[in-house]
Amino acid sequence: MDTDGFFGEAVASTYNQDHGGTDPVLIDRTVDCLLDLSCGGTALEFAIGTGRVALPLAERGASVKGIELSAAMVKKLREKEIGTPIEVTIGDMASTQVSGEFSLVFLVFNTIDNLTTQQAQIACFRNAERHLGPQGRFLIETLVPPIQKIPYGEKRLAFSSSSDHFGIDEFDVASQSYTSKHVWMKDGRHEYQSFPFRYAWPAELDLMANIAGLELEHRWSDWDRSPYDRMSTKHISVWRKH
Repeated sequence: MDTDGFFGEAVASTYNQDHGGTDPVLIDRTVDCLLDLSCGGTALEFAIGTGRVALPLAERGASVKGIELSAAMVKKLREKEIGTPIEVTIGDMASTQVSGEFSLVFLVFNTIDNLTTQQAQIACFRNAERHLGPQGRFLIETLVPPIQKIPYGEKRLAFSSSSDHFGIDEFDVASQSYTSKHVWMKDGRHEYQSFPFRYAWPAELDLMANIAGLELEHRWSDWDRSPYDRMSTKHISVWRKH
């Protein structure tokens, strides 16, 4: 780990393919949803990363700014950028503030789990609220903790097994912490990566939102806005400023 946290040059170089996904149908659905929720206002992406979502959002005419901890990730964003540069501030999404008032703050692909304490996650909600204008929205995309898949007393769950990647999550249900462990097989070499996270249930996120002065407006199972139910493995949650 370096000053870019766990997301230095090596991770940034393949982040979209390995972690975020580049399916154009998924990206289009994501951007459609964010455009609707922003209502023509300016959007702020926490943990903007390599611009997987922000760049196509800007290409569709949205005004977008970003906050990102990793300079290596922002470097990859700049390499892909076409047109007017997106304003990106290097910093922690739980505390860094940028100028302006936003109609939408959003945080995608399980990134809320990168904040490994409940206090830091609450701080992220409060930071989102500080950036929102009246009736502004905060959106999070994240997994539903897959604890039901783990036998009682067990702590490991495999989530990937392919010709070039093995992945195992190791959970501590007492602290709601988990570690994602990856082994990548690339160019005849094995690369090991490990990332610490903290999971939170949707109800806990709702309480964090309430603490920050936000209330739940929508909860969907995916970017197509399908209903959230007991079989959902992820959720798109939207809270609105009081």
